[in-house]
Amino acid sequence: MANSRISLKARLILYHKGQILLLKQTKPNGGNYTLVGGNVDAREFARQALIRESFEEAGISLKERDLQLVHILHKVIGNEHRMVLYFKAYRWEGKLKAKETHKFKEAEWFFLDELPPNLTETVRLVLEEYRKGHFYSEYVKK
Repeated sequence: MANSRISLKARLILYHKGQILLLKQTKPNGGNYTLVGGNVDAREFARQALIRESFEEAGISLKERDLQLVHILHKVIGNEHRMVLYFKAYRWEGKLKAKETHKFKEAEWFFLDELPPNLTETVRLVLEEYRKGHFYSEYVKK
């Protein structure tokens, strides 16, 4: 592991009326649906990063006390190891919309039983594992 890189990310499973929030990527970014979230920067804790990313990407404000850790994904891509922390929340403030228009086209709500077919592979895996009550999963990108 001497030559491998390790990064930490945080993602949001935001519930509203039985549905979860997904962002649709622009075509150049894959055109798939994904969860709000991103990198945990230096001198930042995971919940702080998720609060920042949620405002930057979706225009919503979250509070740390409303974020509950529900899943951890250990993802390996070549020599890179990513630890992704998934938090769920039911409360937010602000007007929801895809703000980073160079990355995302729209913000939409979906029932867990009716997820779009073009959901990113890792988000699909995590949501399946999360629904089974599993707190941890692993993924190797081939």
